[in-house]
Amino acid sequence: MGVDTVIAIFSRVLETDGIAADSDFFALGGDSLIATRVLSAVARESGAELTFEDFLAAPTPAALVTRVAGAL
Repeated sequence: MGVDTVIAIFSRVLETDGIAADSDFFALGGDSLIATRVLSAVARESGAELTFEDFLAAPTPAALVTRVAGAL
């Protein structure tokens, strides 16, 4: 899974454009409920099941891609 895929997921669930690899999900207005949508989409796209704690520790597309790679 690449960073562009995660950026697209962030854009879709946050309904916004202009997301970069280092954009913080929570600073963009995301919350724990929307984060579950991101985690579900990441699991569908990559097969990696990440926890909410993983997401808290890696709230940017680039950091989340690294977590996904480590989970596979």
